[in-house]
Amino acid sequence: MSDRAPMTQAGHDRLEAELKQLKSVDRYDIVKEIEVARAHGDLKENAEYHAAKDKQGHIEARIRQLEDRLARAQVIDPAGQNLDRVRFGLTVDLEDSENGETVSYTLLGEEEADAASGRISVTSPVARALLGKAVGDVVTVRVPRGTREFEVLEIRNG
Repeated sequence: MSDRAPMTQAGHDRLEAELKQLKSVDRYDIVKEIEVARAHGDLKENAEYHAAKDKQGHIEARIRQLEDRLARAQVIDPAGQNLDRVRFGLTVDLEDSENGETVSYTLLGEEEADAASGRISVTSPVARALLGKAVGDVVTVRVPRGTREFEVLEIRNG
């Protein structure tokens, strides 16, 4: 993994809230579930117990992941950035050279990404190809379906 994990303040706040929920609520709830399941008897054939233990493992893994991300967090405020080039936190409007469709992407951290909403990870192939480009630049991106060309139409905040 890379040394720094770029994210917006809103993304950082969401991770902190999730971590707090996992540590102060979910962790204790799963301990109670395990106790209840354990009271049902033979642990070898107790599906409730094994499901609760699996859930506990997932919670602890997510806690470790969030603690790592937050420890490596580099909070970037996109509001004050110059709009001359594509940078982290900015939104870029693109035109697909093949079909003329216009798409918009906001480049964010991995934990903030949601491709269906137009928020892509700054580490994605599309974002890496766009970083540093200016309005009018044509970008060639290798995607799972082959190679696509986009023209940068506009760079803006949000």
